[in-house]
Amino acid sequence: MDDIATVRAFNRFYTNLVGALQDEHLHTPYTLTEARVLYELAAGPGRDLLDLRRTLDLDPGYLTRIMTRFTGDGLVVQARSEADGRRRTVTLTDAGRAAAATLDALATESIGTLLDKLTDADRARLTGAMGTITRLLAPAATGRVVSLRPPRPGELGWIVQRHGAVYTAEHGFDVTFEAWVARIVADFATAHDPAREAVWIADMDGQPVGSIMCVRDDDTTAKLRVLLVEASARGLGIGGRLVGECVRFARAAGYTRMVLGTYSAMAAARRIYTRAGFALDDAVPVRAHGHDLVKETWSSML
Repeated sequence: MDDIATVRAFNRFYTNLVGALQDEHLHTPYTLTEARVLYELAAGPGRDLLDLRRTLDLDPGYLTRIMTRFTGDGLVVQARSEADGRRRTVTLTDAGRAAAATLDALATESIGTLLDKLTDADRARLTGAMGTITRLLAPAATGRVVSLRPPRPGELGWIVQRHGAVYTAEHGFDVTFEAWVARIVADFATAHDPAREAVWIADMDGQPVGSIMCVRDDDTTAKLRVLLVEASARGLGIGGRLVGECVRFARAAGYTRMVLGTYSAMAAARRIYTRAGFALDDAVPVRAHGHDLVKETWSSML
């Protein structure tokens, strides 16, 4: 219940902050819902009315009243769909596009004023938190843009922090695991050969959701380290993409073999390694990170 109360309190705070409850959004003649409808209509030359209703999840009668007002104000024109005579399309008039442009400019100015009060670091924290909210609460992950890139400033620390948080939450590991990852990351940051060692961040919609590292084990052997995919981004093939990129880099760097270490309890990671052509070489019972575990060594020829 504490979590529910926290979310409800945030909703009340934010709706008040952006004026969502005001009858005249941004001091214009339109409500927030009407402004959102204009925004959607401005995105293209014409919009199917049923598709618009589904996109915004609006009551049919409510949307009809909005369209009636917009038509009366000269903001839109409606016509039968050429593809299906039973459906209607809505198109903004020049006056409608001007109204949409005015609302967009006012919204940009309003948010800009909010952000101007923040330092660059706080702005990054705010937008990062908003990205996290979107990823966790979005109904589906389809259509999201996922890319692999080098880490930005501060993201080596993100690798350490997320490993500590994720492995504690999902496997009950103690703080020694985070310390172990911190040493790996520190060694890489302190001295690595860019020609033969690299780290990647999996980026989804502008936010980090995964990581992997390739480092030298010896002259002919590379080592795969710190593979991680956030729970909110799993099921999209990101782990396989990270491992594939790591293997390709190692091969291009001149290594002929790649090794990695994991634990038998990491079932999802083990499936990724198997699909990528790795095989289990050794398994040894150990006491690590507050648990009795089976430490495994895997390898693959490149």
